[in-house]
Amino acid sequence: MTTLAPVGATPQPGSTTKKSFGKTPDGQPVDLYVLTNKSGGEASITDYGGALVSLKMPDRNGKLADVVLGYDGAGGYIADKSYFGALVGRYGNRIGHAQFVLDGKTYKLAKNNGENTLHGGLKGFNKALWAAKPLAVKDGQSLQLSYLSKDGEEGFPGNLKVTVTYTLTDTNALRIVYTATTDKKTVVNLTNHAYFNLAGQGSGDILGHLLMINADQFTPVDSGLIPTGELRDVTGTPFDFRKPTAIGARIDQDDEQLKLGGGYDHNFVLGMPMDHVESLAARVVEPTSGRVMEVWTTEPGIQFYTGNFLDGKTLGKGGVTYPKRSALCLETQHFPDSPNQPKFPSVVLNPGDRYHTITTYKFSVEK
Repeated sequence: MTTLAPVGATPQPGSTTKKSFGKTPDGQPVDLYVLTNKSGGEASITDYGGALVSLKMPDRNGKLADVVLGYDGAGGYIADKSYFGALVGRYGNRIGHAQFVLDGKTYKLAKNNGENTLHGGLKGFNKALWAAKPLAVKDGQSLQLSYLSKDGEEGFPGNLKVTVTYTLTDTNALRIVYTATTDKKTVVNLTNHAYFNLAGQGSGDILGHLLMINADQFTPVDSGLIPTGELRDVTGTPFDFRKPTAIGARIDQDDEQLKLGGGYDHNFVLGMPMDHVESLAARVVEPTSGRVMEVWTTEPGIQFYTGNFLDGKTLGKGGVTYPKRSALCLETQHFPDSPNQPKFPSVVLNPGDRYHTITTYKFSVEK
């Protein structure tokens, strides 16, 4: 069994440490769990919003840096509007016109993104206090988070029991396993909204990061960033990342889709994996530090976002601010607006069935 180090203890290799992280607005304690692997990597996760607060990974010289954006305490996450590191649900990404139909019944949701619903509504999973429990695993340190999303919460049907397990492996991978069950037919699309900068958070923009996305198609969007329903070939467009390309190489091209997103804010179509076997979705290389991040997932899509809405006014960890394009997101998911797009892979979860997806962020270095 994983033993929890005493509160306030210095994290040791191969351990999980619990620390006080603040309080919710109604006075409930918020905790931070620091997972330290045997290779020196470290992941810090809070039970408020299930957020990945910090992820420290070595560069080519073995020097650690925190590669995700975030806040120093619970207060930052309570006020947060950018979803830094958050667990996103009940529905990650956008649902058009803030409604969907299931078995002939229309479910109306909150309009928190223009006319649309974004990332679960006004109080999504990123604003919930999750029950946390360290787990014993052979290959690293693991934290299980649980939450009951009650029938009707944010307009969604069904009592949805959700479990998300973070594992920091001893080989410097962060594995996230999502499971859910429902007592009423519903829609589910869970993801993590970590903002990555492989040179280290607060160290500048990500335009020099080299990105590969293993996708032949993407889903173009309208002015509200809702998919049009088309699956568009990436060939000959700024969305062709099948070969490693600097993120900044084409981001300011005269392209309608880039203008609509203010940069990249689009879902890429991955090959549907079989039998919950993860496949390589994306690979990022930061040339200066040599850090490499591979994204492996069982999901059919990945949202690539270049921090276009960051404005430099947000005060992040260590007092640094986060300007536009100072991080990138690679959110594994089903496609945006799938409940209203019958041609997209289904996001419907039936009673008796189990929602189960896996995404792993694997870190290494290039010399």
